[in-house]
Amino acid sequence: MLLTTPGIGNILGLTIMLEVGDITHFENVGNYSSYCRCVESKKTSNKKKKGENNRKNGNRYLAWAYVEAAHHAARVCQKAQRFFQRKMAKCNRTFAIKALANKLSKATYFIMRDQVAYNADRLFR
Repeated sequence: MLLTTPGIGNILGLTIMLEVGDITHFENVGNYSSYCRCVESKKTSNKKKKGENNRKNGNRYLAWAYVEAAHHAARVCQKAQRFFQRKMAKCNRTFAIKALANKLSKATYFIMRDQVAYNADRLFR
């Protein structure tokens, strides 16, 4: 089912599947995205940055896999490309790729948990 996701081929699918193991270890999708290093680890107080919260926690191989999948999905999938272009208009390229990687990590969480095929309409509304 992971192979139905744009940007994820045989190698990235196997990497994700083997690095995650049992998906039920993660209570919700936010915990999984954080484990994949696809979310920001910023500590703020009174709208001022106070530091970084364990930015090296999580799995570096999953972070690599989702960034590679995001690069490929931005070239192949029309809806992913539009999402990427909207993010690029607001901020830099690195942030836009990480935002797309976060979207893909959330989609693959539900694909692995529920054993359903990828649906671009549900991901990019």
